[in-house]
Amino acid sequence: MKEKMIEQTETFVKDKLRDESSGHDWYHIYRVKNLALNIAEKEGADHFVCVMAALLHDIADEKIAETEEEGLKEVKQWLESISVEKAYITHIMTIISTMSFKGGSGKEMESIEGKVVQDADRLDAIGAIGIGRTFAYSGAKGQLMYDPAIPIRETMTKEQYRNERSTAINHFYEKLLKLKHGMNTPYAKKLADDRHAFLENFLEQFFEEWEGKK
Repeated sequence: MKEKMIEQTETFVKDKLRDESSGHDWYHIYRVKNLALNIAEKEGADHFVCVMAALLHDIADEKIAETEEEGLKEVKQWLESISVEKAYITHIMTIISTMSFKGGSGKEMESIEGKVVQDADRLDAIGAIGIGRTFAYSGAKGQLMYDPAIPIRETMTKEQYRNERSTAINHFYEKLLKLKHGMNTPYAKKLADDRHAFLENFLEQFFEEWEGKK
């Protein structure tokens, strides 16, 4: 029964995010699901909750839905439509509503499943994949690759994070380089080390090329 729910949800999410070009497409979901399963195995988390939350987490994101409230409503309606148990729905909804970075002002996850899925999502935002997604998202939002005249924001509200002018490179400093230190689980922290180092090496190369040194 749970396997059928997962299959139905995969189809639902694929259809929903088929043409999404901001780095939050189906293949982002696919990677987060696989990472979540990998981490859940190491950390002893409930596989069903982790997979379902990973599959549905971006349906409620403001980058995809008109509003977070509307997105969460759609997720809840979907879970009810495939007859997921009420306790599972509550758990999954709590995870999804708490996951987002929101400029660094998001709430802490309480359950191990929430920590697993949040770690999986954050891991997909760093390393080689994370770099590709950052430039895809910036292009989709009409942001520049880099502009030294646009300052890096040290702190920001959720609204500033979503709406103020920034660049792809600024995003490394405003979010990506902070994610390694925000990992919840021991296994995710290990996985984050290499991806974080890749970001640092990329930035070093980028700025040398920017100045025409390489």
